[in-house]
Amino acid sequence: MHSLQQMASDARQAALNLAVTDIETRNAALLRITESLYDHREEIFMANHLDLQQAEEEKLAAPMKLRLAFHDKKLSQVIRGIQELITMPDPLGMTTLSRELANGLNLYRVTCPIGVIGVVFESRPDALVQISGLALKSGNAVILKGGREALRTNTALCNAIHEAGVSAGIHPQFIQLLTSREEVADMLKQDSLIDLIIPRGSNAFVRYIKENSLIPVLGHADGICHVYVDEDADTEMAMNICMDSKMQNVSVCNAMETLLVHERVAAQFLPEMARRFNARGVRLLGDHETVQLIHCEEATEKDWMTEYLDATLSIRIVPSIEEAIRHINHYGSHHTDCIVTENQVHAALFLQAVDSAGVYHNCSTRFADGYVYGFGAEVGIATGKIHARGPMGMEGLTSYKYKLLGHGQTMDQVVRGQITYTHRELHDICPE
Repeated sequence: MHSLQQMASDARQAALNLAVTDIETRNAALLRITESLYDHREEIFMANHLDLQQAEEEKLAAPMKLRLAFHDKKLSQVIRGIQELITMPDPLGMTTLSRELANGLNLYRVTCPIGVIGVVFESRPDALVQISGLALKSGNAVILKGGREALRTNTALCNAIHEAGVSAGIHPQFIQLLTSREEVADMLKQDSLIDLIIPRGSNAFVRYIKENSLIPVLGHADGICHVYVDEDADTEMAMNICMDSKMQNVSVCNAMETLLVHERVAAQFLPEMARRFNARGVRLLGDHETVQLIHCEEATEKDWMTEYLDATLSIRIVPSIEEAIRHINHYGSHHTDCIVTENQVHAALFLQAVDSAGVYHNCSTRFADGYVYGFGAEVGIATGKIHARGPMGMEGLTSYKYKLLGHGQTMDQVVRGQITYTHRELHDICPE
């Protein structure tokens, strides 16, 4: 096996090659990947069956097994995502600024790939396909490390993607798969060859990555999402949104983990809401006031900051919208939070004051997704504020460079007064 330094060096060369490929080549490779995934579906499904068998033997938690499963529906979804990526414009070579600095001296800001990206993600094999597709379309080489539980599935998927890319003329090291924690530790040391690390997982895991690498880190951490039912909420709408936010898929990062209810509507709202959740087998935890209204366990301080990824929900009654916002900003993970209300002033305050990547009004938190947003897919949902935020698609995988085109101009000419800055906006695209 190659050393991590060699793998990173190979990825660097692949990234340099990818940066100069045209969109037709990258799209052709993506199309070939969809065909390869379908052609190799039986071996992919068999690998996943073995992973699921092992997960059963090791008594893996039910939500983890849901994430691990890769079947016909998941295959169709990832293929559809790649097909949508193919139809999207080239994210590279886009002029985002054009300005004349002086007569005949024109400045252009043009999008380009980041380079080599290392992604460490949870036991979701479909994430491997999404990430590799986005990386290829945006001209980046990628080094991937999935959860141990999905090793066989990830290997089968990576092999199918690699075969397709190479057959379409892409550099062989455009995608590489790590298989051990030791390799991750070595990858974090390759700061001269790897441009960005994207860890997907708990806050503690993201913090560990940041503390153990000089490589820039773009963290995709916990999804502690909230729905706040305001005093002016439509009750039936609120119940439907809460049910969908929690139960449409309990094991995903955009599922509601804490329900906040205004004290003026709690007595009317919570008993019926609890009945619906109880009918679906949800374990309810509540603050002292909630326990007085419905049958549930008492929540602890830890519950407000827990991502359950399961049929468990924390409930708190709050005296005001301001307290709901304070609770979310204090305990939340800055992922996705929703207010249900017919009061436009309250909605505007919530959307402005909640410090999250996604803030919603009268709709389910489950809409926080790159495919739903029309990005084709997502590398993950960034909960920080630098470079990318929210569902991270192709745009989040690009950077930019400044191209300055002149005709022999020198700074000495500026100093001597022979050249005067004009700083005139050009509104055209970079010609080179």
